[in-house]
Amino acid sequence: MLTATALFARNKFIPWLAVLGPGLVVMLADTDAGSLIVSAQSGALWGYKLLALQFILMPILYIAQELTIRLGLVTGLGHGELIKECFGKAWAWLSVSTLVVSCIGAILTEFSGLAGVGALFGVPAWLMMTLVVGFLIVIAWTGSYLSVERIAICLGAFELVFLWVAWDAHPGLHEMLHGIASVPITNSQYLYMAAGNIGAVIMPWMVFYQQSAVIDKNLTVKHLKPARWDTAIGAIITQLVMIAVLVTIAATIGKTNPGTPLNNVEQISAALTPSLGETAGRILFALGMSGAALIATIVVSLTAAWGLGEITGFKRSLQDHPKDAPWFYGIYTFTLIIGGILIASKIVNLVNLSVAVNVMNALLLPIVLGFLFLLARKALPEPYRLKGWYAGVVGVILLITSVFGLTAGVWGIFQ
Repeated sequence: MLTATALFARNKFIPWLAVLGPGLVVMLADTDAGSLIVSAQSGALWGYKLLALQFILMPILYIAQELTIRLGLVTGLGHGELIKECFGKAWAWLSVSTLVVSCIGAILTEFSGLAGVGALFGVPAWLMMTLVVGFLIVIAWTGSYLSVERIAICLGAFELVFLWVAWDAHPGLHEMLHGIASVPITNSQYLYMAAGNIGAVIMPWMVFYQQSAVIDKNLTVKHLKPARWDTAIGAIITQLVMIAVLVTIAATIGKTNPGTPLNNVEQISAALTPSLGETAGRILFALGMSGAALIATIVVSLTAAWGLGEITGFKRSLQDHPKDAPWFYGIYTFTLIIGGILIASKIVNLVNLSVAVNVMNALLLPIVLGFLFLLARKALPEPYRLKGWYAGVVGVILLITSVFGLTAGVWGIFQ
């Protein structure tokens, strides 16, 4: 089987083809079931008032993930492993603890979304979870990194149906501009939803995943430029999907019944595809939501296994046979099974869970982005180190994002 490095050598004129993957996968996973639901709830409650934030988060997302791939490609170490080397094991465990918390929340959200999709077609939660968990275990246990990556991209591509759905909703430009211009910045519930949107776009597991993925794909520092393009394209796509969902909801029930919250998957499905007919709309929604949840589940489960492996030292690669890396495959499998059991036993309120999980992600940003910035300043050799005026700009952007996410989340919770 050809590695990414071998493919890179064969495609000298189009090197990005060999590198394409980790950025797209992590960004499509970023637009997971929880993120789609947060975006839908934003449009239902606040119309277009959170639309500008989605555009603002696009470059911030790229800045954070570009530092991630730079660290992975230059050092050849995963995120947790690099923190352990630079700051010690205690700090590494602190960072990985944020990862584990974020992964638990994400798994429950993804599986809740898939259970909700199953309910649209009368499939019981226990059967849906059995099929999903079995499918995802087989993918990892019988494939390689490249095969898992290709399957993940194919699943995530179903999210693009929401771009068509947004176009079909015929949103009004005047209403968009009015919503963007009238932001209730002092409203605690608005800030709570804003924190949820930030946490839905910048997540702890994204940093860990992409840094480990470029290593597992055998990419090196010479792939840095096309890897940046991979990440930039992914950041644009994921935010366009988020924007599409928000715009669609704002143009439908956000206009006809403003301020009314969404409570379940059925309501979101009906609101997203009103002009397509019940059957076609339900199928398109199921494809988009399932693709988002499945790719995110693959990414989150792998990230948990990679992150714990980086600070404990066990083998942690999809290139290894399960017999050679039992802890890696064991953690991946255990994560899926436990998540499936919890959701099969009781379907939680998916909308409230999704918003809460992503607000939690926003509360964790000071730790996640703080370590990312410090590593980019300390762990990289001179040619690739974050320095000069750009370091100042990045530091300010990450600081503002972290402080705003934390402050808005806390204010929204306690007001």
